[in-house]
Amino acid sequence: MGAFEELVTRYEGRVYRLACRLTSDTDAPDILQDTFVQVYRNLSLFRGECSFGTWLYRIATNTALMLRRSRARRPAESLDTFLPRFDTHGVHADTPEAFQCAARADEVLDQQLLADKARDAVDRLPDLYREAFVLRDLEDMSTSEVAEVLGVAPATVRQRVHRARLLLRGYLGHLVEVKR
Repeated sequence: MGAFEELVTRYEGRVYRLACRLTSDTDAPDILQDTFVQVYRNLSLFRGECSFGTWLYRIATNTALMLRRSRARRPAESLDTFLPRFDTHGVHADTPEAFQCAARADEVLDQQLLADKARDAVDRLPDLYREAFVLRDLEDMSTSEVAEVLGVAPATVRQRVHRARLLLRGYLGHLVEVKR
């Protein structure tokens, strides 16, 4: 029992943060509890083929996603309209100024508003992209670790993270243009 308490103490902060990022601050305590209940029940199934942290993150990610799906919150709004556009010659249709708007988002928007909008944008990402983005960019896991957690190939992780970044960059750039 003492060893399990040590695992909880060591990982609860990271699991809680992941749960907040995949769902919400109000759902995170439930996800944290459910994750560690599942870990306790299934600890004997841990085979050591990956690190304990990777195994735990996979359980936490699955728990968060099951909660999101079971609650069937509002349908996700597409961010596809914010993807880069190209003309018939394959050149970006946006002007250099439009690209600079996204890069200057934190200069133009209030920091708290930017944080709220960034959180909203991450929440609006489809689960497929949000999982990979949160684990890779916000939780700072390696691509191979994320691939293990999600059970996909590293190339798939890179593709999903790239797509999430494009969606988020386009959305935040749009916010700067709207505010001007």
